[in-house]
Amino acid sequence: MSKIYFVREQKAMIDRDLAELYGVKAIRLREQVKRNQIRFPENFMFQLTEQEIEDMVSQNAIPSKQSLGGSLPYAFTEHGVLMLSNVLKSERAVQMSIRIIEIFVKLRGCWFCIKMYSYWWSR
Repeated sequence: MSKIYFVREQKAMIDRDLAELYGVKAIRLREQVKRNQIRFPENFMFQLTEQEIEDMVSQNAIPSKQSLGGSLPYAFTEHGVLMLSNVLKSERAVQMSIRIIEIFVKLRGCWFCIKMYSYWWSR
């Protein structure tokens, strides 16, 4: 999935992309997260820095800083994505979270294979 980024050495998705998948406005998603902040520790969600956004633009991961809107976006890890479905409480959010988690799990398997392949060829 092209909307899963590698940020701070972990796979994460940006709030705007998740809002689009869940069928809600990004501002509404952020409001629900703020109301339930205790459910989102730092290893579930973090706010991107200006430098991280610039890096994503320079790597063509996102088209431009303006495409993110006016504020610094939040990034959600696999656990944060799962928690979002509990906060948003819609059928679509639950279904999308299940699909996204399945993709995260597949990516984890791919990373493991790549690491093993690299290990064996470096010997």
